[in-house]
Amino acid sequence: MDAASAKAVIFSGATRNSLVVLPLVLALPEPLALVSLVVVTQTLVELIGMVAYVKIVPWIIMTDRPLQLSRIPSP
Repeated sequence: MDAASAKAVIFSGATRNSLVVLPLVLALPEPLALVSLVVVTQTLVELIGMVAYVKIVPWIIMTDRPLQLSRIPSP
């Protein structure tokens, strides 16, 4: 796996796309209105996490060498 693909996998796995469920949550009855606050809070946490990932992921994935997924040497 090359560095760009590894970065894409890391970023895709880190987000949960909470904004996709926001319209569903907003359609809930009034007693469950607090659920929308939970979804918005999760979205803000994801956003802060993505900002941190922009700084951290390049240190984890080095672009000058291919990413090895296993420690078993190839024949």
